[in-house]
Amino acid sequence: MTALNRVPSLMVRAGTASALTIAAMGGSVVVPGVASDAAAATPATKALQIAASKKGSPYKYGATGPRRFDCSGLTLYSFKKAGKKLPRTAAQQYNKTRHISSGSRKAGDLVFFHSGSNVYHVGIYAGKGKIWHAPKTGDVVRLQKLWTKSVWYGRVK
Repeated sequence: MTALNRVPSLMVRAGTASALTIAAMGGSVVVPGVASDAAAATPATKALQIAASKKGSPYKYGATGPRRFDCSGLTLYSFKKAGKKLPRTAAQQYNKTRHISSGSRKAGDLVFFHSGSNVYHVGIYAGKGKIWHAPKTGDVVRLQKLWTKSVWYGRVK
C-alpha cells in the first residue's frame, strides 16, 4: 500500500496532504537526492544519505566531520559511517575506486573533478545530474547540479 493510499482521499484530491500528514499516517516522504529505504541497503546509498544529512555543515579545509568538512572529508566521513574505508584526499580516493563511465553511474558513486590528470574535487552522485559535496571555503555542504563535464566517476569497492 502506498503512502497516498493511507491519506484520506479528500486531502489527496484537494492536493493538501502535507509531508507531515503523510508521515503521521505511516507513509513515506521522498526527499530529492536521498535514497529510499529499500535502496538504503548498500553502503553507497547509505553514504549518500549520510552526506545529505550533513546539508548546511560549513566547509573547512582539512576537516573530516562530524560538523565541518572539506570535499574529500565529506566522502571519507559518509562512507566510513556506511562501513567502507576510503583514503583521505580526492586523488587518493579516485585511485581506490573502480572507475566507471558516466552511463554506468548510480546514486552513491563518487564524482571526481579533474583538470588534465589532476583530481582536485570529489562529491557523491545523487542522481539526476546532481551531487552532494562540500564546495569551498565560505560555503556549506549542499546538493548541486553538475556544472562541468570534466568529471570521472568511481564506485567504492
